[in-house]
Amino acid sequence: MLFSSYAFLFQFLPAVALAFAAARRVSPRCGIWALAFASLIFYGAWKPVYLLLLLASVGFNFWLGLKMEDPLRRRGIGTFGVAVNLLALCYFKYTNFLFDSLTALTGTPLPFVNVVLPLGISFFTFQQIAYLVDVMRGAKVERDLVSYTLFVSFFPHLIAGPLVHHAEMIPQFKRGRSGRSAVLAARGLAIFAAGLFKKVVIADNLAQFVTPVFAHLDAGGGVSTAWAWLAALAYSLQIYFDFSGYSDMAIGLALLFGIRLPVNFRSPYKSASIIEFWRRWHITLSRFLRDYLYIPLGGNRFGEQRRYANLLATMLLGGLWHGAGWNFVIWGSLHGTYLCLNHLWRGWRGDAPAPSAAARTVSWAVTFFAVVIAWVFFRARTAAGAWRMLGSLFGFEAGSSAYASPGILRVMDLPILVGEPSLLLIGGCIVALALAIALGLPSVPQLFRYREYRRAPEPGAFLRWRPTGGWALFTAMAFAVSLFGMWQRLEFLYFQF
Repeated sequence: MLFSSYAFLFQFLPAVALAFAAARRVSPRCGIWALAFASLIFYGAWKPVYLLLLLASVGFNFWLGLKMEDPLRRRGIGTFGVAVNLLALCYFKYTNFLFDSLTALTGTPLPFVNVVLPLGISFFTFQQIAYLVDVMRGAKVERDLVSYTLFVSFFPHLIAGPLVHHAEMIPQFKRGRSGRSAVLAARGLAIFAAGLFKKVVIADNLAQFVTPVFAHLDAGGGVSTAWAWLAALAYSLQIYFDFSGYSDMAIGLALLFGIRLPVNFRSPYKSASIIEFWRRWHITLSRFLRDYLYIPLGGNRFGEQRRYANLLATMLLGGLWHGAGWNFVIWGSLHGTYLCLNHLWRGWRGDAPAPSAAARTVSWAVTFFAVVIAWVFFRARTAAGAWRMLGSLFGFEAGSSAYASPGILRVMDLPILVGEPSLLLIGGCIVALALAIALGLPSVPQLFRYREYRRAPEPGAFLRWRPTGGWALFTAMAFAVSLFGMWQRLEFLYFQF
């Protein structure tokens, strides 16, 4: 069940809000039960059989946590638990990839397998691995099964993150007084409407300039340089508005229940370096990779060479976590290489004075270019398609358009017949507008003065939300436009991840 679906907006969410309000009047404990039960229904709505997998994962890791209260057995049990979680994730996520790779490598057809990837398994597995590792390091063991279940399955973050930490979430569930208020609910609705608009109106309309081009390249065709750049830039913005929009919706939904989720995006395309980019993009994943992979590998404690090896290994595994395919390995390796080069550059510059505005602009352009090139491998379904796209970007591949002429432009799912040159021009204008929004508007924490759990709100920006009639009207308009655009029925890019 997607947030951008009528069933969620007009059936599931109102029912859960009413049930939670009624349960909360009885006691905070009843509110926890109501949210936990609703979250399990939300997960089971996709394929009920996989609800058993989620419950088994929750029960297994909760039981391991209790067993780890014995200090003498803590490390052994925790290591065993991490291994089992990783094995389960690898089975569901990488079995098909492994068999396909072996078939391509050996030329010998292997038995056909088709393991279906359970919804959100990457997220709820990583969250529970983090819990086990923290308990191994001395964190408090959670003894409340319902609170632990809600921590893992809380529906706003279940299928697409952000990756949450048990120390951030469980205390919020257990507090006696609710943090809800009319202003908090209004802020949550406004953030949700902004996220829905980003996903449905911006991302889904950019998709029409992405999907045909990459499908054409993956099928062995070629496109012109103009179409290649349009598709590459459109996808770079599509994935940002799609994923950040969904993360914003998660934050807004959680606020309706008095829960504060961590921010996952802080205007990443404003970054002037790859290091800064990864501090702004998918922030909770960056935090997980740093705390549970990069630092345990040694971080930067054993010299520069080891540091760069750790960076490359971390980003390579981070790329593989995003998807089972060699293109994801290449994408992760590219970002690992980018980070190493960025650290080398900073080390060479030393204590040089702060860069001028012109130098920062050049740094931004280089960073954005590098990110766009890497997204080509993330989006292409085949390695050959990715290389053909790179060839088209730099004029090495001949080709024309992936569209028939005249083309069909869809605006909020309304088909408009236009000629191919006009389609290219309109696409360029839409991409330019989307980029201007990404670069010009403040981030969600700035715009809405959103305060994360145990973290002060960020300084305000030139534009800031207030609980006024004008902002209420703006929120209603964004919501209404998004509802009309939902007829497109385009899925979230990270669905079933």
